[in-house]
Amino acid sequence: MKLYNLMLSNFAAKSRIAIYEKGLTVEMVDPPGGMGSADYKKVNPLGKVPALGLDNGQVIAESEIINEYLEEKYPQNPLLPADAEGRAKVRACTRFHDLYLEPPMRAVFPKLFGQKLDDKFVEEKIKEVNSRLDQLDATIGSPWVAGSAFTLADAAIAPTMFFLNTFLPQLGSKGPLEGRPKVAAWWKSVQERPSVKKAIDEQQAALAAMMKK
Repeated sequence: MKLYNLMLSNFAAKSRIAIYEKGLTVEMVDPPGGMGSADYKKVNPLGKVPALGLDNGQVIAESEIINEYLEEKYPQNPLLPADAEGRAKVRACTRFHDLYLEPPMRAVFPKLFGQKLDDKFVEEKIKEVNSRLDQLDATIGSPWVAGSAFTLADAAIAPTMFFLNTFLPQLGSKGPLEGRPKVAAWWKSVQERPSVKKAIDEQQAALAAMMKK
């Protein structure tokens, strides 16, 4: 298998964490021609990362689908609970991340790299991010996002929390841990997990390399 991947991408990091947790041998490759390129769209028509290339030639796109596939195909070191209710809780957390927490953060990223955005737009998106973080703090489990076990929910949120810790203060906001004790306790623990530490270290190195350019 090969993962079409960019080390900085939080969605690619989500799938890398699942791969590391399960101890799988997966080749990490850059998208040919770059993300969104015509060459890469021949592999993944969406042009996004990650995408998982199987040995039979099939390509699976979208991080959450990739992670669900890996969970079904390689059940060792499970990242979903055994019971239907627990699985539903984990999936609710990953959907919360993908649809509600991450998008407003991504919407203001261009400002960090010199693109001019309307001040009101930025203010509204930062307010939305903080509202979602408050919701996360109110519902997060212990010690992990969805309860007593490390799951796909932790794999989803951890790489985005790296971005939030790095960039929210640069946008004039308080940090994501400030005034959110449950999120802060989780973040302290999750960074010590080897799979997460490896993925975040990869994000940090990729960010440092990008900033040098």
